[in-house]
Amino acid sequence: MRLGAYVLAGDPAWIEDSVGSYYDLVDHIVVAYDQDGLSWSGDPLPVDDALARLRALDRDGKVIELPGRFSDPSRPTLELDTAQRQAALERAGVGVDWVLQLDTDEIVASPERLLACLRRADAVGADSLDYPLRFFYQRAGDQFLELSTRFWRSRAGYPGPVAVRPGARLRLCRQTRASVYRVDFRARNTDPWNHAEVRVDEVIPVTEGIVHMSWVRTREQMLSKSAVSGHASERDWPAVLKEWDRAARRPWLMSAMSVFSRKRDRHIRLTSAPVPLHGRDWYEPHSGAEER
Repeated sequence: MRLGAYVLAGDPAWIEDSVGSYYDLVDHIVVAYDQDGLSWSGDPLPVDDALARLRALDRDGKVIELPGRFSDPSRPTLELDTAQRQAALERAGVGVDWVLQLDTDEIVASPERLLACLRRADAVGADSLDYPLRFFYQRAGDQFLELSTRFWRSRAGYPGPVAVRPGARLRLCRQTRASVYRVDFRARNTDPWNHAEVRVDEVIPVTEGIVHMSWVRTREQMLSKSAVSGHASERDWPAVLKEWDRAARRPWLMSAMSVFSRKRDRHIRLTSAPVPLHGRDWYEPHSGAEER
């Protein structure tokens, strides 16, 4: 079974950890980027930095660069996001059986498990693979704050299938209506945004889920994210950043108090990362012991 992959170049934080985690699994990696270095909404993106990091890790010449014009302030950002991914997916699907679609802040903790699940998805005739992500929110000394259930159990996130067959049509960002093989951390759904009885085809250990480092980055990168993210207009970013800063100072309090929140995206726990991390973009606002 031959695999391709695609990424969008514009977010250099964690890019080496992410692409390096599945580099050996794939035949090629298509890198789609705006040739003018702009975001979907027209803001500057660190495209050159992302490309430089990708070129440095490409020891086997697997990277295929796909420049284009993907910026248009007059169009909805998520529409442009989807179009850029679709262009990358079509190129990445040439000559392979499946295409990985992982963002550059998502790290494959167990390439062997991911490949095994993908083989089973292929065997049953599914056209996409839903594989669970763990959402890491903030650094807390040598640990991390991670989204969880209300009482600090692990939960899965599914922004879209992590793998699809060539020819898949994306309807919103990574999402597609293709038939799915679904993997979770327990035999009953752990995704708070899905209904409890959604089918689970396979269960894996939490330590083998994909590590999503989306908000573990420098404050400067968080400010950039607030401007260029496809979901930027959906959040009150001054309030988001204030809470994010507070979490770094008082991680134990943040975790303990989250049990009282009624919002499913506010439950959080302290945990360790299941993989060695080498990213240079961690936010370390304080020295010394964390407040408890």
